[in-house]
Amino acid sequence: MAAESRSVNVHVQDPGFENLKTTQEDVVARLSAANSTTQPEAVAPSKNALKKEIKNKQREQEKAKKAAALQSCLARKSLPEDDQEIDPTYLFLFRSVDHMFKRVPSFLSRQYFDNRIKALEALTKAGISPYPPNPQAVMPLPEYVEKYSYLNSGQRLENVTVSVAWRVMNKRPSSSKLFFYDLHDDGAKVQVMADARISELSEDEFAKFHGGVKRGDIVQVVGYPGISKRGELSLFPKSLTVLSHCLHMLPRQKPATSFDTESVKKNDAWVPGRGRNPDTYVLKDQETRCRLRCLDLMVNMEVRHIFQTRAKVISYVRRFLENLNFLEVETPMMPMIAGGAAARPFETYHHDLHMRLFMRIARIDLTHNPKFTTCECYIAHEDYTYLMDMNKCYKIGYHANGFENEAIEIDFTPPFRRVDMIEDLEKMAGLNIPKDLASDEANKYLAEACAKFDIKCAPPLTTARLLDKLVGHSLEETCVNPAFIIDHPEIMSPLAKSHRSKPGKTERFELFINKRELCNAYTELNDPVAQRRRFADQLKDRQSGDDEAMALDETFCTALEYALPPTAGWGMGIDRLAMLLTDSQNIKDVILFPAMRPQDEPAVKSMVSS
Repeated sequence: MAAESRSVNVHVQDPGFENLKTTQEDVVARLSAANSTTQPEAVAPSKNALKKEIKNKQREQEKAKKAAALQSCLARKSLPEDDQEIDPTYLFLFRSVDHMFKRVPSFLSRQYFDNRIKALEALTKAGISPYPPNPQAVMPLPEYVEKYSYLNSGQRLENVTVSVAWRVMNKRPSSSKLFFYDLHDDGAKVQVMADARISELSEDEFAKFHGGVKRGDIVQVVGYPGISKRGELSLFPKSLTVLSHCLHMLPRQKPATSFDTESVKKNDAWVPGRGRNPDTYVLKDQETRCRLRCLDLMVNMEVRHIFQTRAKVISYVRRFLENLNFLEVETPMMPMIAGGAAARPFETYHHDLHMRLFMRIARIDLTHNPKFTTCECYIAHEDYTYLMDMNKCYKIGYHANGFENEAIEIDFTPPFRRVDMIEDLEKMAGLNIPKDLASDEANKYLAEACAKFDIKCAPPLTTARLLDKLVGHSLEETCVNPAFIIDHPEIMSPLAKSHRSKPGKTERFELFINKRELCNAYTELNDPVAQRRRFADQLKDRQSGDDEAMALDETFCTALEYALPPTAGWGMGIDRLAMLLTDSQNIKDVILFPAMRPQDEPAVKSMVSS
């Protein structure tokens, strides 16, 4: 890379940037243009306007600083000797310039990584293990905070020795003789004031050692507790040991303005059911967060709470059912036939058994992911009406229209609204659906109704698929507060028992909340002859090209022949419930390791190069 003058072209030789050619002045100019904020003239500005003006000025100053640091890196195509000087979040400013940068230029992150590897090699040559054994008698940070928060400002317990260990999330050098660190663990934060005057190291050794400690490192600190003069709970170390080294640059939280602080205080005590505050996230890019969940959990504290909430949801559902005397059992993951939900099955082959195996997997969108969790329960001598009464009374806030808009309130106060699928569809859409839904006349009528409302239905145009599309268009959109869509037709419910008083319908309901299905339940069909007939009807749809139609499950029918009592069956998507309780709009936000498209997929490559 040539950088002899400010007008010399900068060539970044890096995969994904083959055709990139620009000048340093051009980069800085576009950074400024993309991020600058024009302030309108105001007469007698209000208090809020003044706050906004101060905030915008602070942003401009920060962006100018970042642009200068970025320009320096581009000119040298290298990191400074103190690689902490460059914040990786600066590099994401590329994205706000134009679409030619789709990711961070890797020569910077590569050099940081190489620098760290060289530092570890130097430690090894000096006879120091970069990854020492696990320390003993380490106090968890939450326990440390609880035990010593009573101390007064300036008070120090120099006769007490405490050992803590966890991750360095912030490092603030005051001088070569004084370094400040913030350790984070399980929602707790402790400041470490490393002072050369009380260290076991000489001043030169102290400065050299602490110069090599980086953000993200796991450290053990042995020292005494106290409160700084500014009133912050701290630990004053006599020794500090790096237990594990973070080899990559961590993104930084932007400096908070007074306006930011006020807005964050309203949301810092996040609890399930309350709106989230993703603007406070250090790492915001969804793709990066899902692919590097370890980094996401490390820097975004709210994400940790989300997955803690998901775990508590699963624990609560398990306790709730156990208290009702349910027995937990495990069911086959990949049976010999594609049974279960309406979804295109995944097929594999078992070489030892010489047999094909199947699994129903979901598509990938905002509310579906192949890696999903469900819970089913079955209650003998009950029916679907009993299941509809198993609910609690509470309210939650949910950003149904995106975080940029106000959260809506979802009211779970029972009884939930009940919507008859066929009757209410006819009322709301102005339809008169033929009674015999198995007839060609009904199929033609529903196809014309879909065309009338401009509803797209992928082939094959079976009656069940057409009806499902119409219901989604007309009924599901009305179900913001919890509502049961009930009494589905038999052609849509091969496993549900026929309705006791409505011919052609079944005793089935689906629970919809915020226009999305959460539960599916029905009175189980326990007649083996009728069940085989339903499977045969499904076979017709499969032969017409419907991969989601069910196959004949002979093992299931045989089990029914041994007499199944009247039974109510219920199934719920754990992920979608977690989405509701954590104010998440994307199912990937509540699955630790969601299924993702390959990063080197051709479509993605073409997008990057464009």
